[in-house]
Amino acid sequence: MIYEGNGNDILGTFNLSRECNGFGGDDALAPDSPGHPCFTHFGCPCDMNDNSPHECMPHTHMKAPQASRIPRTRPRVATRPNLSFLNPVFHERSQAEDDGVLSQQLWKLARKTGTLNLSNKGLARVPERIYDINEADADSQAANLEQLSIKEEDAWWNQVPLNNLDLSSNALTHISPKIENLQSLTVLILHDNALVTLPPEMAKLEKLVRLNLSHNKLSDLPRELYSLPELRHLNISYNEFSELDPDISDLHMLEFLDAGHNNIQIIPGGIGFLVRLTALLLPFNHIKELPPDLVSMRSLQKLDLMQNDLIYLPDDIGLLRKLQCLYIQHNDIKMLPDFEGSEELQELHASNNFIESVPKALCANLPHLKIFDLRDNKISILPDEICLLRNLHRLDVSNNSINTLPVTLSALAHLISLQVDGNPIKTIRRDILQCGTTRILKTLQERAQAKAREGGADNATAGAPGPDEALRLRGGQANEARNYPDKQQHYPCQCVQCRSHYQQQFQSSQQRFCNCPQCMYRQQQEASGYYRTVTNQYAQPDLAHYRTYNAYQNSSFASYQQQETDEQTDASLEVHPRWVYKLRQSRTLAVNLEELTDVPESVFQMAREENVHVVDFARNQLGTLPAGLQHLCHLVTELVLGHNLISHIPPFISQFTRITFIDLSNNLLKDLPSEIGVLNTLRELNIANNRLEFLPNGLYELQSLEVLIASDNHIKALNVSGLGAMRRLATLDLRNNDIDFVPPILGNLTNITRLELVGNPFRQPRHQILAKGTEAIMSYLRDRIPI
Repeated sequence: MIYEGNGNDILGTFNLSRECNGFGGDDALAPDSPGHPCFTHFGCPCDMNDNSPHECMPHTHMKAPQASRIPRTRPRVATRPNLSFLNPVFHERSQAEDDGVLSQQLWKLARKTGTLNLSNKGLARVPERIYDINEADADSQAANLEQLSIKEEDAWWNQVPLNNLDLSSNALTHISPKIENLQSLTVLILHDNALVTLPPEMAKLEKLVRLNLSHNKLSDLPRELYSLPELRHLNISYNEFSELDPDISDLHMLEFLDAGHNNIQIIPGGIGFLVRLTALLLPFNHIKELPPDLVSMRSLQKLDLMQNDLIYLPDDIGLLRKLQCLYIQHNDIKMLPDFEGSEELQELHASNNFIESVPKALCANLPHLKIFDLRDNKISILPDEICLLRNLHRLDVSNNSINTLPVTLSALAHLISLQVDGNPIKTIRRDILQCGTTRILKTLQERAQAKAREGGADNATAGAPGPDEALRLRGGQANEARNYPDKQQHYPCQCVQCRSHYQQQFQSSQQRFCNCPQCMYRQQQEASGYYRTVTNQYAQPDLAHYRTYNAYQNSSFASYQQQETDEQTDASLEVHPRWVYKLRQSRTLAVNLEELTDVPESVFQMAREENVHVVDFARNQLGTLPAGLQHLCHLVTELVLGHNLISHIPPFISQFTRITFIDLSNNLLKDLPSEIGVLNTLRELNIANNRLEFLPNGLYELQSLEVLIASDNHIKALNVSGLGAMRRLATLDLRNNDIDFVPPILGNLTNITRLELVGNPFRQPRHQILAKGTEAIMSYLRDRIPI
């Protein structure tokens, strides 16, 4: 391409004149000078155009540019701003900066309340003033009495020694020995720091009750620290401990110890001296075995050994008689002990182990077990004795090798969650298993009833419990009398005619029945599967069969039948001797899924002699409270009568002076007696799934009630003034009722922390607000209160 025109056009093509004019005036350097700005930006003016040749051409042939019309100015020299006054976030803090965190306002507040919170302040050192906080400051020392009287709140006689110090979530690497000056400390919180060591002078904090050292870099503690006489709570989790110091047994007052998430491999002997310890948490360590004296901690209620290397548990772990929660997930345990003596155990979490079977004795020794987690093990069969876990709420046996579920599972009246996924179960269709707990239990119950009708022999061959098996599940065989000192003589024949001649007729033979009409009838009924095959506390047949049987309607048999029926009705149904032993040990009278319409009075008299505290007759056909309950009015603390046909509560309910929990759910109640208002110890009441159209007036007098569940009724209105009188009410469940209006003043009941209103026909509050929870509902109602 050939350019036509003067040199300015050529320079304009290269944009040279503008670039050069912008950098200088008359004194500007030549464009081809190395100091020219063009060289600075482009290296060479030829480089400013992509079409220029690679070799730099001489510029002497170009015509000198004419003066530009734009005035030339000298370029401004850019000066770097001075940022020395800024304080960067990430820098090494000085002592002065840390001391400045403790402002005068915090100082006065700490002197007034005895509590100082310096958590999450980025401290690298503890402010020096803290160590002298219990001493009078310079202003107080210089002030006279008149000046102190003017500001009395700052006077020394209104100041409190520091007893609570929170230095958590900082960057502390050490603690000064001056901490010994804070001898009034009872709580010291140092978690989430970078502490490597602690000063031995901390042992002089003799009033220290709570010490939290979690999430640090500690590998040991000073030996002097184990001499703290009042320490009750110690948390050393998330550190670098490889073992527990044997001197830890010197903390005689210790009640809580958390040493989880360390590298601990051995628990020292002598830890059993911590007899006041209620919670021992050792998860995520490398513990392989437990010391023998662990079972000496008789106050232990919670033991967490999750994620360790345990192979077995001590056989005598049942000596931990107050143990309530045991966590042993993710270990290498192959066998569970019998837990004989651990009757208070409520939660047993044993998932992700190598357990192959569930001991039968375990089921008999844990009457209060509510959660049993056995998922991800190698269990191939569940024993029929699983039905002895009568209080079981959740059973998880997922991912095992179970191919058959025992029909006795249907006898667990309180079982609400049964997880069986991941098992090769072939006796129950897959669609039934996918329907969940209720459908599975219903199927098992139907099979149990069907096999009961088939007869004892068929039951035994099919794997269901026959009469002898049912007797064993009810509490053992008759020849076990020597194992229980409280057993009484059990007659094979219970008819009136033969009882008096039992020694002569049956002592020398194994014959179970005589030739009387009653025994002939019993023999035929037992052979046809007459006796119940579900687990029952009573070792007696159902009297309804006597009334419906017409094959022996002759006068002799009718008179005997009437005589025996009257005797059993007026006196009692005899209870198997083993259940006398179980009542004595568990303090629980539980009879579920037996279709009972009444309970003999003698049963409650026997329960009174054994000091029973819990009465459970759920899932029966009771129409009202059995009159015999009055014998237990001063003993019972929990009364469970859910899933019955109760339509009336007798006034004697007011006689229960120690009751704390009542379950009347799933009945036919339309009202409650006013006498229920005198139950001053009642803390929880469940009246869900009844026919209530209003909350009974007697409820508003329950000053100790904390939980009220009244869902799935026909309640139409709320009595806010009555609810306001229940000062301790924290949970109010009114789901699925007929409430068409929610009074805004309900929002003023700040003691209610959980409010359930879903499933009612009111328009306000909207569903979106209900879904946000109690706090949002209460706030919405308060905003609608008219001014």
